[in-house]
Amino acid sequence: MRHEETERQKKIGSLLQAELAQLLQGTIRQSGIKNLILSVTRVHVSVDLSIAKVYISVFPSEKAAELLNNLRENHFQIKHDMASRLKHQLRKFPDLSFFQDDALDHIESIDRALNTPENPIESRDLLDKRLKK
Repeated sequence: MRHEETERQKKIGSLLQAELAQLLQGTIRQSGIKNLILSVTRVHVSVDLSIAKVYISVFPSEKAAELLNNLRENHFQIKHDMASRLKHQLRKFPDLSFFQDDALDHIESIDRALNTPENPIESRDLLDKRLKK
């Protein structure tokens, strides 16, 4: 059963989202990586404010797995950098877990299916199943 987020969770989530986006995009720019767009689409903070689930959207999506791997491997450094940035706003910094936000890919596959001559509503096997991870 999913509960509604409290105002505190929402505020911390939006603060983390903005700061993480700034940090990650700055890191990508400094490293000289071209043709990569990274977006922090949402951040869900647990009720006890100890865990933050960070959803990342990457374009082109072929590079998403590699980038997500790098983020997961370096999550301690990212947490440290973020904690030092937000030391005046947050007393205790949550652990970060990174996930791929594949909503755009899913929307694109639905759009592609709807533009084919076969009707995906009548024949459901034409649409890819979206699996929860």
